[in-house]
Amino acid sequence: KFQYKLAWHARLEAHAAQLLDTGLPVVLAGDYNIVPEPRDIYATRSYDDNALVQPESRAAFAALLDQGWTDALRKKYPKETLYTFWDYRRNRWPRDAGLRLDHILLSKTLVRRLKGAGIDRDVRGQDGASDHAPVWVELG
Repeated sequence: KFQYKLAWHARLEAHAAQLLDTGLPVVLAGDYNIVPEPRDIYATRSYDDNALVQPESRAAFAALLDQGWTDALRKKYPKETLYTFWDYRRNRWPRDAGLRLDHILLSKTLVRRLKGAGIDRDVRGQDGASDHAPVWVELG
């Protein structure tokens, strides 16, 4: 399963490179199921063996950034703790024990148009909500 994930991400990287080469404004957004950095997960060891945090997964995400994609949330909030996912198990939402799995990557032509970005945590707190909070960007 992990090798499949890495192979899928390699295909994404190849396609992302082709998209960048067009010079068109492109957004790559979604649940990547990767926690890019240690600061993107609450203090825990329970995920140590999980594919979300493995060096290979993180390297795959970093490879997209190395191509020239910009992580919109990190561009706007370079130092802050940011979470987009709180598992329903073990009461993680009330404890703010989250992970950042959902990402919006901007092509080079869009970065200068980035006006805002955020995570709609209020939606996640509603009854019956998804375990993910919506992530958004505003482009000018």
